[in-house]
Amino acid sequence: MEQRKIDGFDYEEDRISQLPEALILEILSHLPMEVAVTTSVLSKQWQSLWKTLPKLSFDSCGPYQSKALLLQKAPVLKSLHLNICFDEFTAMDTEKLIGIAFARNLRKLVLQVNYIEKFRFPTSFYNVETLETLELKYSILLDVPASSVCLKSLRTLHLFYVIFKDDASVMNLLSGCPNLENLNVHGNGNVKTFTIAVPSLQRLTIYNNDGSGQSCGGYVINAPSLKYLKIEVYTSLDFCLIEKVTDLRKANLIVDPQIINENLLESITSVQRLSLRLLSPLEFKFPRGSIFYNLVYLELYTTYEPSWWNLLTPMLDGSPNLQVLKLNGKLGWRKDLVACGNSWNRPEKVPECLLWNLETFVWDFYAWNREGEVEVAKYILSNSNRLKRATFSSKHITDPKERDNMVEDLNSVVRASSSCQLLVI
Repeated sequence: MEQRKIDGFDYEEDRISQLPEALILEILSHLPMEVAVTTSVLSKQWQSLWKTLPKLSFDSCGPYQSKALLLQKAPVLKSLHLNICFDEFTAMDTEKLIGIAFARNLRKLVLQVNYIEKFRFPTSFYNVETLETLELKYSILLDVPASSVCLKSLRTLHLFYVIFKDDASVMNLLSGCPNLENLNVHGNGNVKTFTIAVPSLQRLTIYNNDGSGQSCGGYVINAPSLKYLKIEVYTSLDFCLIEKVTDLRKANLIVDPQIINENLLESITSVQRLSLRLLSPLEFKFPRGSIFYNLVYLELYTTYEPSWWNLLTPMLDGSPNLQVLKLNGKLGWRKDLVACGNSWNRPEKVPECLLWNLETFVWDFYAWNREGEVEVAKYILSNSNRLKRATFSSKHITDPKERDNMVEDLNSVVRASSSCQLLVI
């Protein structure tokens, strides 16, 4: 509202009401439903605006919300967000509210249940033709009978620490989503084997960090159309098996070496961009014969442990077409260990990628006076014939003299590529 003086009186000009109705509805859709309804008292124009909102959000559940939803006039309900802290008496209200939304051709449902008891997701909700996105969070129990799921329009499914009744419930749910493209799984649903067999799947994210230190089952992934894969696991897994994919564009793996077995790496050899961080490189065993012919971008997270390059050497040998190599030492850099390190066991022969294809080399948090890292840096600079740019980060170095020493040491290396530009940032 803007104040204006007319004939000596102060008036407030209603600029919001002058906005296009579509924009006003978009603004109201980001408010909790209770707040959106109160705008009906502003003027006659606003009395029924909230009833045409295509996106609804409730922080509680009960008769008031059901009544508000029944008054909706939007022909298609784009999304319903429910953040519920409830007891057994409001479970029926929640089921009723979601049922009303599905009757309004709901496209997206986000259900978050914050309660020690679990909300059993109703069987009838597994058969909704219009649903495109489903996000289920926390205290939700999924007991999925066989052949009861028909979610033909579902493209995106997010499961955040929900509980499955058994292994079969996982397979029953996913088998009923024939067009699923994006799956995000946090936690393994309290099952022994979380099977992901989805031919249409293109993006998969798995995150596990229960903090218990106990084994939590494993994953079997059969997704031949997969383009993007992210596995971030900070707890113990018994296994992670992946069927081979042939067109993987990008993979990001942050895992314990015990699940980086031959099957896992051999299954992603088609990847084009790979980011890999092992939580304990000393235990890593690289599978023989793994060749990443399509790999053009590789990022490795280094650690302060002296044998992290046990991973670097086979990756260079097995990636003949690599164009960009990035080493990230941020997670492993420690000032008290910067002077420590062992010598690097160089490859028996110069890797093909250094001879013919590597153009960009980046090292974040480079520990310039740690013996092993210095050897790696100098080896790459002196053997990369096509290198165009080498960048070393010195942001972690606070002493100007120490930084100058690092620059001087790098400049002393005879580079194989006369056109290589050396940058220290």
